Amino acid sequence: MAEIHFDGVGKIYPGGTRAITDVSFEIHDGEFVVLVGPSGCGKSTLLRMVAGLEEITEGEIRIGDRVVNDVPPKDRDIAMVFQNYALYPHMTVYDNMAFGLKLRKFSKDEIERRVQEAARVLEITEYLQRKPKALSGGQRQRVAMGRAIVREPSAFLMDEPLSNLDAKLRVQMRSELGLLHARLKTTTMYVTHDQVEAMTLGDRVAVIRKGVLQQVDAPQELYKNPANLFVAGFIGSPAMNFIGGSVSGGHFDYGAGKLPVTRDIAAGSGRVVAGIRPEHFFVPEGELHPDQGMEAEVGLVEQLGSDALVHFEIDVAPVLTPDIRELLEDAGEDASSLGEKTKMVARVDPLAAPRPGDRMVLGVESDKMHFFSEDTGEVI
Repeated sequence: MAEIHFDGVGKIYPGGTRAITDVSFEIHDGEFVVLVGPSGCGKSTLLRMVAGLEEITEGEIRIGDRVVNDVPPKDRDIAMVFQNYALYPHMTVYDNMAFGLKLRKFSKDEIERRVQEAARVLEITEYLQRKPKALSGGQRQRVAMGRAIVREPSAFLMDEPLSNLDAKLRVQMRSELGLLHARLKTTTMYVTHDQVEAMTLGDRVAVIRKGVLQQVDAPQELYKNPANLFVAGFIGSPAMNFIGGSVSGGHFDYGAGKLPVTRDIAAGSGRVVAGIRPEHFFVPEGELHPDQGMEAEVGLVEQLGSDALVHFEIDVAPVLTPDIRELLEDAGEDASSLGEKTKMVARVDPLAAPRPGDRMVLGVESDKMHFFSEDTGEVI
């Protein structure tokens, strides 16, 4: 096993297109770090630079104590798992897993030991004599994992390995990957677009936007203390609600009402963006004063069993910053989808959920609100 160090790493393609800008952080020995961000943000490019499949234009990457900028991929002691499995269709599962070891002239006994051990860990022993076409998607992904495991590399590099699986199988394989890492404790760099996958798998999560590292931290720290509006909006499902307004006199004034601010917000006289996570709303047992929550006319109510999602609007124009535009684009939407009022989502107790058409004041846990500069998107 080994650490992976990024020191001022950049990538510029011929023609001047920049994909990665000054990335510096470290993946510790035995750590599982997930790179997450919108499509095209550069996360796969960064992984391919570690693998040696992309040239490093600026800075350096070290695996262990060795700078690998000019080291051929086969000599970097890493193993990759791709989203398309990349199995040889004419070979059995056993031969697919053993192929790389045979090329490296391992003895038959050592190949047998490694393949059988990996098959046992992945619970695919009974499939070793089958061809890939006789396997399900989840089984094929296990074989691809097994081919990487038998290498016993210093690090695993995984590029969206679960994206071709259906939703139920993704959840199952996600938990299996977590258990597998707990057993092997191999340094792992994992790329995904799915922030739920990132939050559940990673010891730490690195959020990337347009080739720039925004924040790298433990999942709960990203959730509780996002560094900027983009990270706050990207992490969390359903996404954080954003409202534009100003802070003065111990209140956040958003035009249609006010909410108490429980800490000092150094916003000056400028406008800010407040962020409220859906789970920080609540349905009050009695009536609330409007300044203790948000007046809402309930639209859609989604009953999900363990909780309910309440959709409502407030009568103020949606806030629209470059960060919010990019978050909308990543969700396949644009500014026109926002409409003229600010759309909100609250996650509440399903037994206390209101009905569509109800008018009420939804409580807000104001001590958990986040505030960001409307100009820069940085946390205040």
